[in-house]
Amino acid sequence: MANQSETGQTPLNINSVLVIDDHPLFCEALAMTLRDVLELKRIETANSLTKGLDFLKTGFRADAIVLDLNLPDVSGVEGLLKLRAMVPKIPIVIVSALGDSRVITAVITAGAAGFIRKDAPRNDLADAFRKIWNGETYLPEDYNRSVGEPGVTEEMERTVEKLASLTPQQVTILKLICEGKLNKQIAYELSIAETTVKAHITAILRKLGVHSRTQAALLAKEADFSTLIK
Repeated sequence: MANQSETGQTPLNINSVLVIDDHPLFCEALAMTLRDVLELKRIETANSLTKGLDFLKTGFRADAIVLDLNLPDVSGVEGLLKLRAMVPKIPIVIVSALGDSRVITAVITAGAAGFIRKDAPRNDLADAFRKIWNGETYLPEDYNRSVGEPGVTEEMERTVEKLASLTPQQVTILKLICEGKLNKQIAYELSIAETTVKAHITAILRKLGVHSRTQAALLAKEADFSTLIK
């Protein structure tokens, strides 16, 4: 962020940020902009959610995380849900080209600290982080859920809230259920016992308020924005 003599504002106390975005040029440009506007001491980038989680698992202490929704290993709010479950106290800011009301409403409901469109002006980044660091939620000025996409409904919000209650392992298992994997296949892929898979599925059904794997998969797909990604 620009210094106090230029803006009249004290720089934010944000020292480190993790950027998760799979577009190399945009990721590099975003990292450079964040380093400048926030006066960061350290910034790390990852081109997939898996690599981003690995940074956090190895002890990288991020003050904030910037996340794209369109990643090679997750879609929709899945990545946000996994990050929120792993680091619930770190603010996660969504920076995405998917800027319609349905997407914004879903990610804020799932626990994002703010939403910034990828084509937003540079100054918006500084404004967004200042508001988020003051405990506010940052949204685009033209966001108005009441006149947004027809898919923005109270039912969808409740669905995202239920999905947000899942642990990272449960989110992974739910994704595999959506892919049609059987319990035995899920157990093999995750290197866990089949009884453990069954226990997780029971917990997933309970948290989502459904009675079958099919119903759980249908709920999960309500929060999948892959059809909006061009």
